[in-house]
Amino acid sequence: MKQGAFYTGKYRNRFAELGYSEKEIEDRKEAIFQTLFYGSEDERIYHPVGDDMGYMEDTGNIDARTEGMSYGMMMCVQTDHQEEFNRIWKWSKTYMFMTEGINAGYFAWSCQPDGTKNAYGAAPDGEEYYAMALFFASHRWGDGEGIFNYSKEAKDLLHTCITKKGDGRNGREMWDPENHLIRFIVEVDFSDPSYHLPHFYELFSRWAYEEDREFFKIAAEESRKYLKKACHPKTGLNPEYGNFDGTPCTLGNWGRHDWYYSDAYRTIANIAMDSNWFDEDPWEKEIAETFLKFYCEELREDQWDLIMEVDGTLLDQKVLHPVAVIAVNAEAGLTLENAHAEHCIRKFWNTPLREGNRRYYDNCLYFFAFLALSGNYRIY
Repeated sequence: MKQGAFYTGKYRNRFAELGYSEKEIEDRKEAIFQTLFYGSEDERIYHPVGDDMGYMEDTGNIDARTEGMSYGMMMCVQTDHQEEFNRIWKWSKTYMFMTEGINAGYFAWSCQPDGTKNAYGAAPDGEEYYAMALFFASHRWGDGEGIFNYSKEAKDLLHTCITKKGDGRNGREMWDPENHLIRFIVEVDFSDPSYHLPHFYELFSRWAYEEDREFFKIAAEESRKYLKKACHPKTGLNPEYGNFDGTPCTLGNWGRHDWYYSDAYRTIANIAMDSNWFDEDPWEKEIAETFLKFYCEELREDQWDLIMEVDGTLLDQKVLHPVAVIAVNAEAGLTLENAHAEHCIRKFWNTPLREGNRRYYDNCLYFFAFLALSGNYRIY
């Protein structure tokens, strides 16, 4: 019998298992939400706009990105905050959604706080989070009218993502139609391991339009295969960008993205979530154990904030997002019981939210890790 939460309806509360009280866990969860959404100007990343809109700010770049907007919607549906969810969604549809041009049907990946588009390209990690958050909203709160007919919006978006035709210069699918792997952006033929969300695709394969479901079922299977290729077998680390064969992608004038850095941190968290929700492949627990063993046995804790090659070679450069590293290391222990998992979860519990201009990415990953480890990142 499969033990994933999708089948059992049970979500592990790793904090409670380690002795933290239900009250302190719930109080901490609420405090995180309030800080991110309604804290001081130096704390919050959410900004309400007018009577019915709002955006999530990337505080390091002073823009709103589909990544953060869709993350904000997921945070809201997981914590039952429909008003903020609807505000973020309306801002997204008003300012980010493209109705003309080569990427019509997608969302512009970056906008200024006043809604002006910074670019007319699309980033697939935003689209997949939008779709998943919308499905959950439909199931938790029910569908409304217009853009608040959540399930229709999700189905339409996913349909566009896998059927839009073009040659890259003229728009095309976000998932490669032949290998079923998600692209980094629609214009390129390589991927980003941290975009791979097989636990989302499993649900898309049940809830998307009937004609799209088989595609996402295959996408879930192919993403799990891809992650095995992308994660180093001795460290569990993966590159930021990866070729379709899983090897690190080197791009020359794009700068370095073949190392374990920024985007890459999300991958182990996604693997843990897939294991938690579906428990389809024992490898996911094995690579999480490998990953935590590397961090806890091969590194000193004062080395956690150094940039690394995927083979674990340390570089003499500091990471941009040290709190994100602590958060995903803890989330890697979501389905494990060993001492390394306990150490990383307790370290995370004792780590506060990040402050300062780089807080956005760290604190998004922080909140997702907290929701997951407290049993509150759920399928609706």
